[in-house]
Amino acid sequence: MGKDSGIEIKVVNPRKGDNVVHPVGPGQPTSASKPSNSSPVPDERRRPQQDRRARELQGMTELKPFKKWVTWMVPGFVLVNIVVFIISMFINNCPKNSASCFAPFLGRFSFQPFKENPLLGPSSSTLEKMGALEVSKIAQGHQAWRLITCIWLHAGVFHILANMLSLVFIGIRLEQEFGFVRIGLLYVIAGFGGSLMSSLFIQTGISVGASVSSIVDSPPNYCDKSFSGNPPTRG
Repeated sequence: MGKDSGIEIKVVNPRKGDNVVHPVGPGQPTSASKPSNSSPVPDERRRPQQDRRARELQGMTELKPFKKWVTWMVPGFVLVNIVVFIISMFINNCPKNSASCFAPFLGRFSFQPFKENPLLGPSSSTLEKMGALEVSKIAQGHQAWRLITCIWLHAGVFHILANMLSLVFIGIRLEQEFGFVRIGLLYVIAGFGGSLMSSLFIQTGISVGASVSSIVDSPPNYCDKSFSGNPPTRG
């Protein structure tokens, strides 16, 4: 009863659910007395590795925003459309060519009668002279340039106002994200595609309109509405 059995009790790496007690005989080193094979890493070496790892983790978690482009193409398109509309109203000269005009106080820039053009704009003959889309003149008169010129024309104030507001609020944001080259090509190509669609579905009369609806909507609106004796609008 009083003799020393020389048995030492040691707990080796206890895990959850595995609490095993291992006896250690005399002369065997315990975990506390075992020499450590791993030499400590100096702080000077450890710090650059930690900094590099932190930068890698930060780069993985950060969301880099798109490059913001300086917008000038879309405002330029808006300016060109407004100038072309003013020129079309100047050429229209409603007091000289019509018996009655809407808003006659505007003089030469007054609009056609509301029953003739409810969008408050020039006459269809003026738009045709300015380069509106007309299938007969493209097919028979070989005036293919009308496929491009018609996208810069608008049937009236309401028409150009709706298009330019959409172009400003949506087109500028798109140009900031994707750049002026992509948006410029999209504007022209979508307008040309809308002209081709109008040529297929509007065989009589004329059509005008910018390609802004192709940027805002998908697929593009190639014809909004048409009136008897009035120019249909595209977008």
